[in-house]
Amino acid sequence: MLWPGTLIGAGAGFYIASIPGAMLGALLGQVLDRHLHIQTWAHLRERLGGRSVLRNDELLFVLLGRLAKSDGRVVEGHIQQARQEMRSLDMTESAQRRAIAAFNRGKSGDDRLRGYLRRLSAQPHAAEGVLRACWRMIWADGRAGSAERELIRQWGKWLGWTTRQVQALSADYEQHKFAQSSTALTYQDALRLLGVSATSEPAQIKRAYRRLLSRHHPDKIAGSGATALQVREATDKTRELHSAYTLIRERRDFR
Repeated sequence: MLWPGTLIGAGAGFYIASIPGAMLGALLGQVLDRHLHIQTWAHLRERLGGRSVLRNDELLFVLLGRLAKSDGRVVEGHIQQARQEMRSLDMTESAQRRAIAAFNRGKSGDDRLRGYLRRLSAQPHAAEGVLRACWRMIWADGRAGSAERELIRQWGKWLGWTTRQVQALSADYEQHKFAQSSTALTYQDALRLLGVSATSEPAQIKRAYRRLLSRHHPDKIAGSGATALQVREATDKTRELHSAYTLIRERRDFR
């Protein structure tokens, strides 16, 4: 792949020292491209503007931050949903720090996201996972505002999705469904759902929750070629797991 630094280095080297210079310049440019993660001219412009190039996991949280701030104010529900996404992805501490920084970066609204999303469109399962995460963030405060809907429609277009396809995903995450599924859950129900007991250590409960969440997460199910019904069932299961874990954590008073 001929990346921007490689091309610039080759051109400058050829101007200075003909073919040997071009070869050396291309080599140095490629090292620079790889070190700074510069793969496109858009990446180079961002670097020259003082902004780092986004990785795929960072891109997700930039999008989530943009959505959270789109109506003017980030609420606690948005913060909790971002944390939930980190747990779902089983992120390491360093990855979580990058995600938090990306979320805050997204709130500024300064990034040009079109190029990133167009490249992601070549990965259909990843693109769907991003859109689903975005809908979860939109519904985190119990409502889907016009600014949020406009953003996700535009992002879906860049990902190669029609407006109807993007909108269809929303039904899986509307807040009233979450409320209906969680109201009847008791403490004993929550323990049984996670497969733990009232005397289990917090670390055991966390491991059980993350293991089950990873197994039933709708993004993972969708990526395996599941039907729409199976994805919806996985979504409901994930909500139940989250409700159970939240109930146990609050009852046992641990984070």
